[in-house]
Formats: sequence, structure tokens, C-alpha cells
Amino acid sequence: MNPRNSPNGVPSWIPASGHALRHAGIHFDAVRVTGVLGEEVAYRLMEFTDFRAGPIVRELTGEQNVYFLLPPQTAAAYAWPAGARALSRSGRGAAFVGIPALDGLTWPLDWRSRPTADVPFVEPGLLHEMVGRAVR
Repeated sequence: MNPRNSPNGVPSWIPASGHALRHAGIHFDAVRVTGVLGEEVAYRLMEFTDFRAGPIVRELTGEQNVYFLLPPQTAAAYAWPAGARALSRSGRGAAFVGIPALDGLTWPLDWRSRPTADVPFVEPGLLHEMVGRAVR
């Protein structure tokens, strides 16, 4: 059995209900893109991948950040432009990302795009390209 997945095929880092904080850099890295720019990047990425982009979480309150979940230890390989920030495990401190359940009440978080068995993570190079296009 894959230790990253629960017996029902859902990654173990996704809570069964509500939402939970997860430490970036362990099960995934994340790139946080703020507000309207995050929504634009998510739309571009989803359109480019025929709506198979991998896991994208959005906040529905506050700055309305969008979190793109990448394979662990991959976000720091890129220089992210202003408006995007890599969240990973580093000596500079811990970063946590709110992860909603797949179903039920998860406010103030929801899935813009869910992880699948075929696309468990957002592809880092493609995300970097889409962020670059959106900030131009």
C-alpha cells in the first residue's frame, strides 16, 4: 500500500471532514498566489491542462489566496515572481497550508481543482510558466 494514500484512495493529507492545516514540504510543497492573480493563474492552468491541473486550494475570505500544491521539495527550484511565494520546508521557518476535505462543509476553503490518481500534484514547471504569463 502507498503510505501517501488512505485505503479509500484519498491522499492521507486530505482531512475526512472540514479542513486542517498541513505542513508544507512534507506531503506537498505549495505556491501561494494572491487574489485575482491567483484566480487568473488557476484558470490558465486548468484551461491548458483540459481541467486536469492537480490540486488547487482557494481561500474564500481575506486576501483570497490560491494555493497550488506541488510534489514535495520542488517549489524552491524556481524563482517565483512578485505575487507568488513558494511554501516548503526550510530553515527559515515552517509554512502551513489549509486543506479542505473533498466533500461537506469546508468554508472558508474549497477546491478549485482536486487531486486525482492521474494528477496528484500540479506540475511545477508548467505552473511557473503560467505565473510568468499572468504577471506580464
